[in-house]
Amino acid sequence: MVRVAVVGVTGYTGAELVRLIAGHPGLELTAVVGRSEAGKPLAAVYPHLATTRYGALVVQAFDAAALAASADVAFLGLPHGAAAEHAAQLLERGMRVVDLSADFRLRSEEDFRAFYGEHHAPSLQKSAVYGMPELHRNELRDARLVAAPGCYVTATVLGAAPLLALGLADLRAGILADCKSGVSGAGRTPSVGSLFAEAGEGMSPYKVDAHRHRPEIEQELRHVAGAPVRLTFVPHLVPMTRGILATIYADPTDAARDLDTAGLVERIAAHYENEPFVRVLPPGQLPSTTMVRGSNFCLIGAAVDRRAGRLIVASVIDNLVKGASGQAVQALNVVLGLPETAGLGQVPLYP
Repeated sequence: MVRVAVVGVTGYTGAELVRLIAGHPGLELTAVVGRSEAGKPLAAVYPHLATTRYGALVVQAFDAAALAASADVAFLGLPHGAAAEHAAQLLERGMRVVDLSADFRLRSEEDFRAFYGEHHAPSLQKSAVYGMPELHRNELRDARLVAAPGCYVTATVLGAAPLLALGLADLRAGILADCKSGVSGAGRTPSVGSLFAEAGEGMSPYKVDAHRHRPEIEQELRHVAGAPVRLTFVPHLVPMTRGILATIYADPTDAARDLDTAGLVERIAAHYENEPFVRVLPPGQLPSTTMVRGSNFCLIGAAVDRRAGRLIVASVIDNLVKGASGQAVQALNVVLGLPETAGLGQVPLYP
């Protein structure tokens, strides 16, 4: 058993990590850290975790030396800035770190400064491995520092990657990603925008030209395409708790101009044939966020709009699982040489 700690356990991603670790055959949770609830049993913070064997664990204040003595790996579910400082201290003590914040996701220092400010551990930024196994599996093996991807990024990149990798999307026209997120994506800290009275019966775009996930999406699309990809990214907040829906629009290349829906679905399905957590729906069927709730799966559907001459791909994930904690566990499985699906076989909840 590999001993793991969850730092930032009082947030939604921290609670999801505990839930997933509780069902993992190769991980043992030995420490939970959360400044605001230090001294309380975990079950007092999140009563649903009383059903796990970890409910009696007492939430601790952060102490790098104590964590290094009790665990081999730390998951960091902390805000950006704080995560970098904690990661540096834990790595110095020989631990592996899987960071769920944005601190180590971006390769470009210029992009990081533009969207997040000055980096708190710049010497580590280049050494982190991006934690999307579908794109970086070989790099993840035996990594010391893993940067778990963002939720919008995961849904968008997994949806768009086959179009780019297979040369189906015309890069000159760019790609449009129209994305919707449930309110848990905003975290557990109260804010006016996530109040039920504000978000409960409406849907709205936000941060259309300034969302922090945009440079991360561009970075990973460039990785797949081997060239810069012009991206229009429009995020929306919708009145649901969990889920991301990314609908991607692209103009076809000359080689893909004669594709019909069945042909497009066949190409995408072949691209993901060996991926354990990506499922491609048959022609004529499109995914809903209800189909992946509580699971680490990404469901993809596709269609060709012959009248407009566009390729359309719809990709759905649970933002707290495949978009955060589940993907972090999946990446750690690769790092440790465990079966990639270990602890992540949960069937989606329905309805």
